[in-house]
Amino acid sequence: MARNNRITLFDLQFASGCTTSPYVWRTKYALAHKGFDIDLVPGGFVGILDRTGGRSDRLPVIVDDDRWVLDSVVIADYLDETYPERPLLFPNPASRAVLRFVDNWIWSTVIDAYFENYIADYHDLSLPGDQPYVRETREKFVGNRPLEVAQAGREDRLPLMPPRFEPLRKLLSETPWIGGDAPDYADFSALGIFLWLASIARTPPFTHDDPMRDWLDRGFDLFGGLGRHPGLNTLFGLQLRPGDPEPFVRNGLGQQVTPTNQGPGAPVEPQR
Repeated sequence: MARNNRITLFDLQFASGCTTSPYVWRTKYALAHKGFDIDLVPGGFVGILDRTGGRSDRLPVIVDDDRWVLDSVVIADYLDETYPERPLLFPNPASRAVLRFVDNWIWSTVIDAYFENYIADYHDLSLPGDQPYVRETREKFVGNRPLEVAQAGREDRLPLMPPRFEPLRKLLSETPWIGGDAPDYADFSALGIFLWLASIARTPPFTHDDPMRDWLDRGFDLFGGLGRHPGLNTLFGLQLRPGDPEPFVRNGLGQQVTPTNQGPGAPVEPQR
């Protein structure tokens, strides 16, 4: 059991000291949700195996008293099973299904879509000792091109990205959190991916008036501003040019594809 209410978490950081891994971010939120104080072990991409005493070459990893737990979802399960009297990360069976959907959808929508647009920044923001490793490994992700070549032209690509988030905007127009009335692990997972984006996005990916901003601001403010590290970049401020697509549905946020059945003779228009 946690001594003095403290659990150790091995961090994955940029040179600014901010966390970059979305999996470490969601583990930070999970520990805070459970009410634990976190002892962070700082570090970057190089030397993870040494820092963890040979137990893991990937993060997150936690140490609870003398027990080592690897992998973010395994950690979440461990926290709920070991500390069921504290707020649950998975409050009901549906929570896991929502998590799987969120992970699959947001991963492809955010990380796969944005990775190339910030790949050179990703390198430049890394710890100096990590930069050779980051360049070598990440160039393989972008077809063995130089990172600067892969990132070039993002001013044409970035305005195409925000419309992809309409399903999330629709959901958040109807409920304050992905988890419903209160945030759960699905929210923490999604917030972790946006915090990854904030760690690398030197050029903002969303416009100032994006409707997701309310949820993101509330999420970043949770647990005393857990997601407000000074090393993070703002997500808002994308400047659109003439001819760029609308970043989100205006004057109809949350339109339903199929209108609500209001009986015979009712107008068949999407509800707003």
